[in-house]
Amino acid sequence: MPGHLIPRTWEHNPTLDAPARYRRACAYESFVPASIAAMDVRLSTQQAGLVSEAEQAIRLLNDEGGTALAPLARLLLRTESIASSKVEGMQLGVRELARAEAKVESGGVPGTTAMEVLANIDAMVLAVEEAAEVQDFSNQEIMSIHRRLLERAPHRHIAGQFRTTQNWIGGNDYNPCGADFVPPPPDAVMPLLHDLCQSINDDTMSPLVQAALAHAQFETIHPFDDGNGRTGRALVHVILRRRQLAPRFVSPISVVFAGARDRYISALTAYRGDGVTEGIEFFAAATVRSARLAQGYVRAVRALQATWRRQLHETARPPRSDAAAWAIIDLLPAHPIISAPVITALLDRAKGRVYEAIDQLVDAQVLLPLSDARRNRWWEAVGLLTLIVGIEGGEPAPTEDSAMV
Repeated sequence: MPGHLIPRTWEHNPTLDAPARYRRACAYESFVPASIAAMDVRLSTQQAGLVSEAEQAIRLLNDEGGTALAPLARLLLRTESIASSKVEGMQLGVRELARAEAKVESGGVPGTTAMEVLANIDAMVLAVEEAAEVQDFSNQEIMSIHRRLLERAPHRHIAGQFRTTQNWIGGNDYNPCGADFVPPPPDAVMPLLHDLCQSINDDTMSPLVQAALAHAQFETIHPFDDGNGRTGRALVHVILRRRQLAPRFVSPISVVFAGARDRYISALTAYRGDGVTEGIEFFAAATVRSARLAQGYVRAVRALQATWRRQLHETARPPRSDAAAWAIIDLLPAHPIISAPVITALLDRAKGRVYEAIDQLVDAQVLLPLSDARRNRWWEAVGLLTLIVGIEGGEPAPTEDSAMV
């Protein structure tokens, strides 16, 4: 990504609570990228073919089903959000996070890390369902995504606030001298964001190239004091949804980024030099892999649902076709651990009918009780978390014959 370095001086600060060497004045260079509008991206024939393959893979993923598969769409969005948090080093076990999610849905409060990861899911929902739908994408949408991301974090005071000071990546905690990368100075942030938003509103280039460039440019601008990576990856899906390449299902590209973090960081670094097209190539290859991974898991989850329906049908007294138990099976991909109050709210069914349906699904070995308590009970969808572990780990989906139930 073309740009230029600005030599700057970090002023001496005798009052800083730090070792003497960090209180001294020092020199550093801040990088200001060229505007996206000024870039002339020329892909090789091989790179252009990979971009086309990536876009086709996303289309095929989105052709897997229609709007009736909304719970599956949420499963993929949830997977992308969690993987995006993993890129930043925020990790929780699959079951631990699923329980935390169920706790929130039931009105409880989980731990701090779980809250931040779940907030990333909320931010991604906002990105693809609201920010992607506005006619003219602007800084307001970026701030809204960031605000949703950090509004429950310990440093929530910076949520939705563009930085007004210099930040940096790597080095020490006291000054940018010796940092791995120093983003643009604060006074360059707003003009660069204006150019970024204009590029997002433009539909003249390939959607995938547009998403790759916007993501890399956003990470280079680094407009927030924290949360830049997760916000920037959400922008990828804003663009793919706006361009109607991914109208239903997001391709969980962050799963690939999390599994190849060093290569991902190297690709972003390459954007700031002469490796713009190489960075796009990495982005496209990651998209192909993630879309095919997701496609396999969409099929695996649908096969698991078919198994659940068969087991329910084969019980001694199978419920009527309009019974709540069948509708609960449709919901489960979005809620691997679920409670009766959540089911009641989602289905708008009487509480008694919901508990009757839960008992039927337990008898059919579709739901597994997680406790014997009389209150605040949760149930796990049998076999689903095993699939979620696989997709979050970037493993190929099991075939119908080998799927574990």
